Amino acid sequence: MLRTSALLGAALLGLTAAEPIRLHPKNPHYFLFRGRAVALVSSGEHYGSVINGAIDYKRYLAALASDGLNYTRIFGGTYVEVPAHSFGIHRNNLAPGPGRFIAPWARSETPGYAGGGNKFDLDRWNPEYFERFHAFLAEASRLGIVVEVTLFSSHYMEAHWRLSPFNPANNVNGTSGIDWKRLHTLDNGNILAHQERYTRKLVRDANGFDNVIFEIQNEPWSDRTVLADVVNPYLPLPDRDRYPNSIDVADEASMAWQARVAGWISSEEATLPNRHLIAQNYSNFGFPVRAVAPGVSVINFHYAYPAAVTLNYGMGVALSCDETGFRGNADAFYRRQAWSFLLAGGSVFDNLDYSFTAGHEDGSDTEANGPGGGSPQLRRQLRILSEFLRSLPLVDMAPDTIAVEHAAGVYAHVLSVPEQQYAMYFDGSGPIAVTLSLPAGAYSGDWINTETGSVARAEKFHHGGGPLTLQTPEFQDGIAFRLNRTGQ
Repeated sequence: MLRTSALLGAALLGLTAAEPIRLHPKNPHYFLFRGRAVALVSSGEHYGSVINGAIDYKRYLAALASDGLNYTRIFGGTYVEVPAHSFGIHRNNLAPGPGRFIAPWARSETPGYAGGGNKFDLDRWNPEYFERFHAFLAEASRLGIVVEVTLFSSHYMEAHWRLSPFNPANNVNGTSGIDWKRLHTLDNGNILAHQERYTRKLVRDANGFDNVIFEIQNEPWSDRTVLADVVNPYLPLPDRDRYPNSIDVADEASMAWQARVAGWISSEEATLPNRHLIAQNYSNFGFPVRAVAPGVSVINFHYAYPAAVTLNYGMGVALSCDETGFRGNADAFYRRQAWSFLLAGGSVFDNLDYSFTAGHEDGSDTEANGPGGGSPQLRRQLRILSEFLRSLPLVDMAPDTIAVEHAAGVYAHVLSVPEQQYAMYFDGSGPIAVTLSLPAGAYSGDWINTETGSVARAEKFHHGGGPLTLQTPEFQDGIAFRLNRTGQ
């Protein structure tokens, strides 16, 4: 098995001659992937495709591809959750059942892992894991799906630390008995060396793939919290300063550790053929970013508002809504959030889709399963958004705060190639009056139903320049408008 895994890893280093996904050199708010400027749109499973042996990942990836989606996240194996307990998720892909946790490390001969089976030997790799890791990346690559490999995650609670391979009770390597909130700091004893070895191993094994982005840590502010702001400052204390009203960032100790991990990624790739993007998960909701780790060029927000884009667009990096949910299982909210974020100039939208579970890797598990949504219908709706974006000259587009002077009773988000092409999204319900500011010329456009993809009404007019008021078709929960200037 060890020899097979080593040979497979060596072969995969030469898997593709294509340059890995990177920021587009002409417009770093989008990606250059296989010769095209792209935004990434998805509604993907709860990150357990590789580490949960009960998941048929080929069936899952096929479902994403058939829905026209091009992105997914996986957790690398340093963190697992408690079955039927964590965050109210009943059928949780990040909570493998007994005997189904496929970790990067081999099992020892010593019984006693808290999640069942023998303890881990952090000095030995698990061939089964790396064969599955390689095969997952290869299948995603074949289908044109970009994979964010999340190396670490906050642990949130003692129950998750009790399942961690780094917990000294779960390995035979004598890892330091630390307070788990120190796990992702430089003050974590001898665990730091194991974290470095693991990071370098995954980075090296993924180097031959062009469809990989590395994320340092999922939600680092959850274990190392600094209150940066609040959504609604008029709420009474103590609720004003608590989630879901708090905007949290990670503390200095966390940021220093994240910078170290980013350094491991960069220094390991300095010896390898390819360089991959590094993502850093900065805050929930949105906040003006103070600083990111060296080498980071994708900034991830969770449950993000369009303001996360507006506040940070000038940084000239990719801005991502990398996870959303916790608003029930209705599709409309997540569809509206996706259109608003991406038409504000965002680079990535990724919904956490609880309809993907073991035995339902086609995303057909629509029974209540946690705090978020996800469904075949939502994925079809997100496909409409993805195809809308693919129809645009993204490399030439940027947020436009001038083209819509006023949209009565709704929120407007606009991308444009100035004086040539406009992509607009109006979030709310109508019909409404929209006042546009356009140069003189001939125009044609389509109002698009974001739920069905159908053209609600076509527009064709000649405008003398300046303000122009249009009446929209009737719509519910958002409508898109694609407008082209076709002549003088």
